[in-house]
Amino acid sequence: MTAPQAPEEEAESPFSGDRAPLPPRWDLITAAVLLAFGLGVIALAWRMPTFVEQSQTGLTAPGIVPGFHATIISLLAILLGLRAIRRGALAAQPARAKRAGGDTRRLFTAAALGTLYAGFLVGRLPFWMATALFVFAFTAVFEWERGPKGRPRRLAEAALIGLGTGLAVLYVFERIFLVRLP
Repeated sequence: MTAPQAPEEEAESPFSGDRAPLPPRWDLITAAVLLAFGLGVIALAWRMPTFVEQSQTGLTAPGIVPGFHATIISLLAILLGLRAIRRGALAAQPARAKRAGGDTRRLFTAAALGTLYAGFLVGRLPFWMATALFVFAFTAVFEWERGPKGRPRRLAEAALIGLGTGLAVLYVFERIFLVRLP
């Protein structure tokens, strides 16, 4: 006779911690902001010159890449908004609970890393290396918070992700878009 087994526990997300998820209305607000941003970038990219008058192809227009990214952001914002509505974002919301201060700290950490990348690394190091270091640092900082268990593996993964991203950026821009990086 075998002992009864305990019901399987639901796997906890590494990002859940002790924090409750934000209400769906926040996703709807985020979707609206991202959609406005994406549509604005699409409009600006559309107005950029095409260089056709210089006998270049339409694919050499400087607005192609930002327009493509803005289109993807806009489509994903629409999907996020639809999901938020399906989860009840338009329903009456209960009183807002006070959030922990960790979100603000993470926001400023991300801003500081981005400023370090754009203001210090780019231009002083080869672009692929600056990008690899930025992605490694960003990933390592935010993975460090998850605790010491598995930390060496997560740092090794961060290094591989950073190196892969740096080399992918170099390849895509210099080989596909034919743009020389600093």
